[in-house]
Amino acid sequence: MRRKIYGFTAALWIPDQRKNNALYGDETHKWRGGIKNHMTDSQLIFEIKQGNVDLYSELMRRYQRKILAFVYHMLKSSNLELIAEDLCSETFYKAFRSLHSFREVDASFSTWLYTIARNTVLSELRKQRRGTLPLEESGVVPIAPLEIAPEQAILRSERVALVREAINNLPEKQRSALILREYDQLDYQEIADILGQTVSSVKSLLFRARGSVKIQLEPYFAEPLYTELEGMSSR
Repeated sequence: MRRKIYGFTAALWIPDQRKNNALYGDETHKWRGGIKNHMTDSQLIFEIKQGNVDLYSELMRRYQRKILAFVYHMLKSSNLELIAEDLCSETFYKAFRSLHSFREVDASFSTWLYTIARNTVLSELRKQRRGTLPLEESGVVPIAPLEIAPEQAILRSERVALVREAINNLPEKQRSALILREYDQLDYQEIADILGQTVSSVKSLLFRARGSVKIQLEPYFAEPLYTELEGMSSR
């Protein structure tokens, strides 16, 4: 069974607020309420670097769902999606520990965070390939549906499953580029920074990824799906 090292909250590894107040006075109290919700990422990071580490929970709140979804999609092809929360939490832990070295002139915080998430997942996948565990020992246990869905829901579920399977069959860089573009709505430059590619290379990855997905789905769907896939390429 995979041991959970990181909780999916900041509480386990952000210093206790009472200790923080003792070190930095009562400055952190001014962030209580809605003020932090209106701060930019840059302002939050500056304050965190100044010692107001409780503000990191606000950064987590802003990006937790997006990073979790990205990690989940990357793990899906290896049937490891049930450890997505662990790796998402590990991503935020690594980012917190390295925040002192973050420089916004090099990349935005979101781009930097996605890069950490991608590297964390790739590292885990390499570990899994080196020592493949039985399904029950890896912590990945299939979950049976609780009830039979109505016919329409079943058809939609099958369609979604086929699309996801087609995406999961893509090479890693194509899959990552497509997820970042279609699910996370990142622009080409952000994707290029995360993948370490040029913008033109990202566009090429997306072109090949969309073409591959379309070919994989041809035996299953009629013309309406092709229209949807063509719409993806125009964004």
